[in-house]
Amino acid sequence: MRHHSTTLVLLLALASRLSAQQPAEHESHDMMDMHDAPGSAHMLHMEMTPGRAATRSDSVRAADVARTLKVALAKYRDPKAAEADGFRLFAPNMRNQRIYHYTNYRYALEEAFRFNPAKPTSILYRKAPDGSMELVGAMYSAPKRASVAKLDQRVPLSIAHWHRHVNLCSPKKGEEERYTERKDGAPLFGPESPIATKQACDAVNGEFRPNLFGWMVHANVMLSDDPKVVWGDDHK
Repeated sequence: MRHHSTTLVLLLALASRLSAQQPAEHESHDMMDMHDAPGSAHMLHMEMTPGRAATRSDSVRAADVARTLKVALAKYRDPKAAEADGFRLFAPNMRNQRIYHYTNYRYALEEAFRFNPAKPTSILYRKAPDGSMELVGAMYSAPKRASVAKLDQRVPLSIAHWHRHVNLCSPKKGEEERYTERKDGAPLFGPESPIATKQACDAVNGEFRPNLFGWMVHANVMLSDDPKVVWGDDHK
């Protein structure tokens, strides 16, 4: 349990740091899901599970997960309903996020030991043109140590791509103000930094984190019944 508690502490700490440094009027990046164009800094810090040839069994399993999740999410069209059930907005001071994650940290810890399609780690919303919050779907998580086989057992890799955020350089404890530092126009630390190795991170006196949160996969079940949309790679 210590390992998972440490992961939770790091996640909360990062949320706090990012919230503190992000001007409210600026558009912020979705820190829980940062897919971007190949070759970008974001992709330096993103690891995806390999694809596989789909089977009939895989399609049926993935459809069962999506169906169960869609029923479970029906009552959460209003974020207030999610909050009433213990889900909390990740990085609440970061406005204009691409996708808003309402996370249940108890479920996140439980997912280290079990997979329950009806109890996702996070419920996902996006802001509609009229300013209201639109329910998109949910995010499942899995431990850093989870094998590809274990991930495939939860949601088939032939249908969905699990991802995790890797090779991140952050300021050392007590030096959080350094998150605002830039070099050659790019952030020195965090998911937009070009630094992706321990050697480069050490050179700027940072702390290198090979794997920050563990594995994640999004299920956009409220947008479509098409598996390509439900399990699509781009969650912006």
